[in-house]
Amino acid sequence: MKKVTTVRIPSPMLSGILYASIWLALGAVLLSLLLRFGSMQEEQLSLYSLFVHGFAALAGGFVSGKRSGKRGWYYGGALGLAYGLLILLVGFLASNAGLTADTLTMMGTTLATGALGGIFGVNMHR
Repeated sequence: MKKVTTVRIPSPMLSGILYASIWLALGAVLLSLLLRFGSMQEEQLSLYSLFVHGFAALAGGFVSGKRSGKRGWYYGGALGLAYGLLILLVGFLASNAGLTADTLTMMGTTLATGALGGIFGVNMHR
């Protein structure tokens, strides 16, 4: 039987960003399907995208906290901040979106949910 090689990312931040990106992609596909085939209106999209960003940061913070094994709020909060800045950068480069109240709300949400995910993740490590 062949031995399957696995890739392990040693950095808690990089692994958290990877998992957050995967959850963001799944959430974007789900929102697209709901927008196309469901009864969701485009006016509701900003609220639901805030939930997707919050959940992605929560999942990324969880992975980051679990991989670090200590200071979960720190690693999760840093992950949430980095994730929010990455989303802000992509939004600025893709559509020239600037800082608004919605982007500041998204940054606060990703920071808080990332820290919360890190707290849960570090406690699942033991």
